[in-house]
Order: sequence, then C-alpha cells, then structure tokens
Amino acid sequence: MDNINNLIRKNIRSLTPYSSARDEYKSNQGIFLDANENPFGSLNRYPDPYQWRLKKILSIQNNVEIKNILIGNGSDEIIDLVQRVFCEPKEDKIIICPPTYGMYEVYANINNLEVISVPLTKNFQLNANEILKQNAKILYLCSPNNPTGNSLENLEYIIENFSGIVFLDEAYIDFSDTPSLVSKIKEYPNLIVSQTFSKARGLAAVRIGIAYANENIISVMNKVKPPYNVSELNQQAAMQSLADENNFKSNIQLIKSERELLKKSLLTLDFVKKIYPSDANFLLVKMENAIAIYNRLIEQQIITRNRSSVVENTIRITIGTPQENQQLINALQLVMS
Repeated sequence: MDNINNLIRKNIRSLTPYSSARDEYKSNQGIFLDANENPFGSLNRYPDPYQWRLKKILSIQNNVEIKNILIGNGSDEIIDLVQRVFCEPKEDKIIICPPTYGMYEVYANINNLEVISVPLTKNFQLNANEILKQNAKILYLCSPNNPTGNSLENLEYIIENFSGIVFLDEAYIDFSDTPSLVSKIKEYPNLIVSQTFSKARGLAAVRIGIAYANENIISVMNKVKPPYNVSELNQQAAMQSLADENNFKSNIQLIKSERELLKKSLLTLDFVKKIYPSDANFLLVKMENAIAIYNRLIEQQIITRNRSSVVENTIRITIGTPQENQQLINALQLVMS
C-alpha cells in the first residue's frame, strides 16, 4: 500500500492537535507554572502525555522504534481511535469476523459506521476470499481469537491484499506459541498490531493498551488522542511489570500448564461435549444445556462467560489459579451428580 494518508479522514489530516507547554519543553525538571496545576502534593502534575519512559522500555524489549508505538487507555481506546482517524461517519465501513471481540462493532455503532460481517469458518478460521471481496476502511482481526481461543491462519496473505487498514488484536499473544506480527509493521504499512497489559501482564485494572504501527499512523493517532490519556500511576505500574520479566514468564507458564490440566479435568465430565483448541488464557467449552450449567455455577458464586449466543451451547472459562480451577471442577462435578 503506497499511501496511507489517502485512507485518513480529510479533517483529521488537517487537524491541528492540542499542544501543551510540556510537549514543547520535553523535560520533567524545572519550575512548572504553565498548566494551572496545584503546586502542592505528590500527584499534582499532569502525566507525561506521550509516555516516553514506558515507550523506551517497550522499544528495547520488542526491537521497535519509539516512533512506531502508541500507548492507549486500554486497547479499547485504541480500537475507537483508529475508527475516528480513518472512518468518515455515515460513509465508511469496517469488517468484523464473528465470533470475535464485541467492542469492534460497539465502537462502529458509536461512530456511525456500517459493519460488514464475514463469519469465521466452521474451524474458526478466516474466509479470506470473502474478506477480500469487501470494500471497507478497517478490518478487525483477533488472534488468538476471543472467544474461540485459536490462532488465525493466512494473516499475512490478507494484510498484503486488503486495501484498507488491518487492525490485528494480539491481546492473548503471550499465551500462544505463534509469533507476534509486531516485527512486520515496517513490511506492511497498513498493519496496526494491538497488545495489552490486561491479560498476560495481569494489569487489567491499570488500563494500558499498546499500538504498534507505521510511523505515519502513530503520528496521526497522537494528534487525535486526548493529551493526558494515561495516568502517571498507570504508567508506573506498567514499567514495574516490564522490569519483572521472571515473574511475568513464570505466570504465563503456570497459566498454560493449568489450561491443559483444566482441559483434562473438564473432559471427564459427561455433559462436556467438546473443548476447542486454545492459544489463550481461556477455554471455550461446548456442553449439554450450557445456559443451565452457567446458571448453576452462578448459584455457587463461580462466574464464567455464557457464549451460547455466538457459539451454540458454549461457556468460556478463564484459567484461574490452581485453587480456583479445582473449585470450578468440584462445582461442575456437583452439577453432574
């Protein structure tokens, strides 16, 4: 794709972004009398609007230049931001491939965009031919996919041949043996790879998402995002997590091993009919009377996710601690009895 700028909304291309004195000064040392802040207190200053220290760590760890990184207030802000940058309300379209993460469509509805649905195949893979027939500004893909758990195939073929922006949501990539496509952002100028601190990093409460993309895309997204979109406390939590790689890797290995143990235990239950392959931190489980079992678990204060509306008779089960997983199995055995 030769010119990403042609995909950007005209008013966004010409937008003059908000600029603070901190943008111009680019230092945290000095006497700050610019932003009408209270001079007293430990959290009285606005946070770094571009999260430079956090980006520097991510840049080193992922071998990506800082200019190719954007930090969002959760991945949801990034999903929305991409639509506002590229899609004209009432005119443009996005593509989703259900069953998939629901917020792609929610934000499209908020932004008044048409949604083209190209369902996954029976094996929960992409229908590449049908996708490439469509005329849309953004294609949203999730791999490993939520709620099915599997990694999607033919991603690079689709990215190469799609005429718009491909938004690849890698929220669960750390639980998968499939390599991330972050390394491909220079090769594919229309690719945006989204990751998050909410899953493998265990920082869902912190609300930090990451976008890796072509420098031009990141630049225009920075123009549109709120000036102080990520708090100082949240930036600090993310940096502390990145500094403790041993704990991070240990937790991932434990979750992956618990995923396999839970799968074996679930398959011993008569009403469990199928467990779909998962490269994520959850299992999609097909059961007899899934809705009734979901409600019985709630009665025992065990909350799972009823996904029967998108995949018939299924419950999505997040991998918990070893103790939580055992409590789940005990509860299901009680239901069976």
